[in-house]
Amino acid sequence: MDTTASPRVLVIGLDPYRVPGPWDPEPVAKAIEAGLTKFAEHGVGVETCLMGLDGSDDVDAVVGNALRAHPWECVTVGGGLRHSDDQVELLEQVINLVRRHAPDAAIAFNSTPATTYEAAARWIE
Repeated sequence: MDTTASPRVLVIGLDPYRVPGPWDPEPVAKAIEAGLTKFAEHGVGVETCLMGLDGSDDVDAVVGNALRAHPWECVTVGGGLRHSDDQVELLEQVINLVRRHAPDAAIAFNSTPATTYEAAARWIE
């Protein structure tokens, strides 16, 4: 999702439609969209970089390309990457990519998809 404002915040997280398991991704996808609309309401540009856990993404390429696309003020890392012990290596990989490709960006962590704007706003407002 892009807002009309110049992008200032990159949100990196999991694509709920590409997380395996017996669960309904629709509520999470709707929560992500609702959280992102707050950026537009505040005139803050945002882009997302969502990846799957289905093995179809080259994380270095996908996340690296997103990080190099703009000079980000803040990179917000979603809870799906942080709340699972199974994803520790992926979280480390993402954080190290942020350090490498967006060293001047603040790093923020949301609690839920609904608090994504608030997490970024702590560092850009």
